[in-house]
Amino acid sequence: MKQTILCLALCLSFPLMAQREATVAIHPEQGKQVIPKEIYGQFAEHLGSCIYGGLWVGEDSPIPNTKGYRNDVLEALRKLKVPVLRWPGGCFADEYHWMDGIGPQENRPRLVNNNWGGTVEDNSFGTHEFLNLCELLGCEPYVCGNVGSGSVEELAKWVEYMTAEQGGPMAKLRKENGREKPWKVKYIGVGNESWGCGGNMRPEYYADLYRRYSTYCRNYDGNQLFKIASGASDYDYNWTEVLMRNVGGRMDGLSLHYYTVNNWEDKGSATEFTDEDYYETIGKCREIEDVLRRHIAIMDKYDPQKQIGLMVDEWGTWWDEEPGTISGHLFQQNTLRDALVAALTLDIFHRYTDRVRMTNIAQIANVLQAMVLTDGDRMLLTPTYHVFEMYNVHQGATFLPLELTCERRIVRRDRIVPMVSATASRDKEGVIHISLSNIDLNEAQVVTISLDNLPVRSVNGRILTSARIGDHNTFDRPDLVKPEDFKGAKLTSGGLRVELPAKSVVTLTVR
Repeated sequence: MKQTILCLALCLSFPLMAQREATVAIHPEQGKQVIPKEIYGQFAEHLGSCIYGGLWVGEDSPIPNTKGYRNDVLEALRKLKVPVLRWPGGCFADEYHWMDGIGPQENRPRLVNNNWGGTVEDNSFGTHEFLNLCELLGCEPYVCGNVGSGSVEELAKWVEYMTAEQGGPMAKLRKENGREKPWKVKYIGVGNESWGCGGNMRPEYYADLYRRYSTYCRNYDGNQLFKIASGASDYDYNWTEVLMRNVGGRMDGLSLHYYTVNNWEDKGSATEFTDEDYYETIGKCREIEDVLRRHIAIMDKYDPQKQIGLMVDEWGTWWDEEPGTISGHLFQQNTLRDALVAALTLDIFHRYTDRVRMTNIAQIANVLQAMVLTDGDRMLLTPTYHVFEMYNVHQGATFLPLELTCERRIVRRDRIVPMVSATASRDKEGVIHISLSNIDLNEAQVVTISLDNLPVRSVNGRILTSARIGDHNTFDRPDLVKPEDFKGAKLTSGGLRVELPAKSVVTLTVR
């Protein structure tokens, strides 16, 4: 089910006004498609300090922990209601040999992370540590297997080790390593970015490899695998065409990667940017909708019943590394601009959940568009974290179709950017949640919302905004950008009237 956006043309030569106007027509009785909670998935790669120092410090660490996992990060992630976590990569997945990460930690071989800065890792975070973390968080594990440098036998044995109850040598080995019962592992990725760091393969070659590797990813003792093929990057529609034609129903899902990057050679600073840079970023962010439509059209040609899911298992902003940080560790700050990118992208995903079944923002801690940043025993929540927390009311709720009428702006590369974004859902208790974003840096928006004459008794909400679009949380000022109560929504005879401040994200609860 797709949202219609009707935008009134805005001429940039017009003088600025104190506020603009927009309308949102929501149709509560037309809602049919449920927003999968997996749309709010996360991604943790062995990259920089995402795992070591971000999620895992070890049981002997002076940093407060539960069996080696940071207590502060555990608490923060539980509040996000993380539904699914992808691991161990990314590019790292196709150089990871899982048997190096099991058994007594002191006996595990060290590993040079060739993809990300040449860091030497001690393999103390492996299969047991990841799957036990998923149990602590109450989320589904998404394990990405090694196709680039691994073997069919290696992946087959990993699946058996994780999910077989008894009878085979891998189940016996798992029990010897301290885990009597198998884990439930739903999602298995057969390689990652096989067109690039996962092997520089042609789609025809990878399609044949997928058919071979996936054959030996077996279901043991009631565990049912959802097998995900390594899919395209951004605009590579031929990759999707070949995989759908040559693999088809042998896969349950096909991945897609899309990063909000305008220039890969010069990505720009995460915190220092012009207004024009900001609007260009928003334009690139919104372009994911056209990319989704084109990949979905190809999938629809081969799979009109929409049996195969499109899994956007890497997405988000990617900026230059912060000055003074370790090269290759991809540590970047996270501003209100990133928060708006997250909100707009989630709004778009909601419109395509008849095909898009899972997405995984990159990444969960200390890398790219992270949820949390850590420094020793300190942790802070990023603006993007706050958007995910404000939006988690949409997980598992029914998407409500809507029409949005707003002004738009033509930005660099002739991209057209609507100044308002919106999404709405109704939960199992009948409560409606409406999320609105004002893209404009300077002007407020007065948004008139109708709900097909549905009687409304009350409305309250929360807002995420700040004085500057480049504002971000630091360890000296960890709460500079955080949600506050929102008082700008009023009941009207036909619905709601919302005064939406510039550069803000709001989620309303309507009863």
